Amino acid sequence: MRALAARAGTVLAAAALVLAPTFATAPAHADEIRDRQRPILRILGAEEAWKITRGAGVTVAVVDSGVDPDQPDLRGSVTVGPNMLAGIDGRRVPKGRHGTGMASLIAGHGHGPGGRDGVIGIAPEARILALRVLAEPGDPSYAAYRADRGAREAVAKGIRYAVDHGADVINLSLGNTRPTSEDREAVAYAITKGVVVVSAVGNDGGKRDLLDDDGFAPYSYPASYPGVIAVAATDTAHKRAPFSSRNHSVVLSAPGVAIPVAGPGDGYFLTEGTSDSSALVSGIAALIRSRHPDMKPSLVRQALLDGTRFRPSGKYDASTGFGVVNAVDALRAADAVARTPRGAGALPSGQRFGGAAPGPVKVIHRAPWTEPVAVAVIVLTVAGMAVAVAIAVMLYRRTRPSPWRLQPAMAAVPPPPPVPPPLVFHPGAPPAPAPSTPVFERPDAPSAVETSPPQRPAPAVPSFTAGTGARPAAPSFEAPDPPPGPRPPTAPPRPAEPLLGRWRPPPGAGRPLFEPPATPTGTAGHFGPPHPPPGHGGHFGPPQPPQPSPAAGGVSFERPQPPPAVDGPRSGPPQPPPAANEAPPEQP
Repeated sequence: MRALAARAGTVLAAAALVLAPTFATAPAHADEIRDRQRPILRILGAEEAWKITRGAGVTVAVVDSGVDPDQPDLRGSVTVGPNMLAGIDGRRVPKGRHGTGMASLIAGHGHGPGGRDGVIGIAPEARILALRVLAEPGDPSYAAYRADRGAREAVAKGIRYAVDHGADVINLSLGNTRPTSEDREAVAYAITKGVVVVSAVGNDGGKRDLLDDDGFAPYSYPASYPGVIAVAATDTAHKRAPFSSRNHSVVLSAPGVAIPVAGPGDGYFLTEGTSDSSALVSGIAALIRSRHPDMKPSLVRQALLDGTRFRPSGKYDASTGFGVVNAVDALRAADAVARTPRGAGALPSGQRFGGAAPGPVKVIHRAPWTEPVAVAVIVLTVAGMAVAVAIAVMLYRRTRPSPWRLQPAMAAVPPPPPVPPPLVFHPGAPPAPAPSTPVFERPDAPSAVETSPPQRPAPAVPSFTAGTGARPAAPSFEAPDPPPGPRPPTAPPRPAEPLLGRWRPPPGAGRPLFEPPATPTGTAGHFGPPHPPPGHGGHFGPPQPPQPSPAAGGVSFERPQPPPAVDGPRSGPPQPPPAANEAPPEQP
């Protein structure tokens, strides 16, 4: 076991880094870091490139979250520049995990005997200029950094500081979807000063809600600025990593999955993201600058493209650009570019862009008032919609009661007593007259007028005894002639009763039942039922004069029998009980 093998507490843990999602692994010793790093170094051709150069004499500015200069793999190779977030951090000490990890991939030299432990960078002899321009999750000042608008200018200040203090390569493992004029001008300043700028394209490739119809992720800045070498991430099969952004800003790609990096103190992390890919390309650019110090940024870019491997079939693809970078091939391509005579095969400057010489690129500045006006318009629009919805709801509640509104509870009221049904069909009819005993008069004494009707012989009524044979036919009677003189006035016809409001008997009560009186025993004949009194329903025709029975010697009149009891209401007035001098009626 090597010198640091006894440090069993060293762990490959996950870290929430800007543009670099991570995942945790099991505890590992320090010498395991190099074992995990070897497949990546083999893909990049780093060991062969170190036979040509190891990056001596080159300064790479890591414009990031800060670098720990006391990390064993970086000790003696880091120059700490000013903190561009000093006003936000105050006395709080940032962790600098992300920046330390990127610096170890660029210029880590390992530690222990022969530097065989820990992380070794692509340019292990290069120097690091550490500039803190952003805060990362876990920093004490992260919340204040997110809320401070002045922090947007920190990246541009860090780029300019790096250019002015001798940086040959600037690594920007960061990005934002909103470009700023300060960052654009700072990048242009660096390129015009001969500094190579490398940046990550972003980790939005796996966010479906951010992709457009062509599957392109949003453009990230500063990677999308002109002249910047934008780097995508590939997996172990040299294909685009699922998280890597896909768009036309991608220039080339590098491994970005399961990358071991160093952390503050003596910690190590296993990370993935386009940040790691950008740092690896910055290390290769440092090797080219170490071999060709005066090579322009555009030629360094060309050497990187000429030295790529695993190129797409169509020479370019928005996922991996022009292919996966390779260090030794890039150095050989740089040598070929350097041997080319300056201006060989190139057109005269007067013929490149027409008749006149090309002028400076015009930068269109956006007026500072456009953003506040746009925000105000959006706020007013949303407020107007809210007021309209509130008015609509208010009008709806006024015109139509809400179903969820509580109704006042009704007090419990006892039900009214049942009302017995009336004995007449029409509720407005006059009360029925009191019952009275029917009175029959002889036809020879009419009550209508005082004149006497003509005398007619009474027809003979044959007598009949039960059981003596067939019953003789009933005698026929004729109505008496009306008396002379004026007719008595008759009541006008009663108007038809309306159907609505007419009383109806309750269900199951049955219809009123009328039965004729029973024939009294001992009489000589049967003359039919008596004429009904006024107010009764039914009509039996005009009264017929009674005739004396030959057998009895006269006519016997008795009170008719009451109808038998039925289940239901009866029509007409109730019958009075029989008088004391009358015999009870016989049952039929």
